[in-house]
Amino acid sequence: MSDKHELLDEVDGLITHKRRLDFNYFLYMILTLLFIAMFAFPKIYITQQIYFKSREIAKLKVEYETLKEENKLISASVESIKFKNQILDTMF
Repeated sequence: MSDKHELLDEVDGLITHKRRLDFNYFLYMILTLLFIAMFAFPKIYITQQIYFKSREIAKLKVEYETLKEENKLISASVESIKFKNQILDTMF
């Protein structure tokens, strides 16, 4: 019975080569992660900057539209005052 187990252990050892986690493997994994991070982090940074700039642009656009509406109201008020002033000047 033990001969069978020894034979199976030897066959298993030949079929499935067990890889040990040595320093070279560890270094390879670290370099791979650094390589992936080199491409991932700049993309994240650029995407974040675009997002914040678009928020600022949207905020400024809302303020611009508000100021345009205020300008229209003030212009209408000025025209009304000019009209009243012209009518009052012609009466006296």
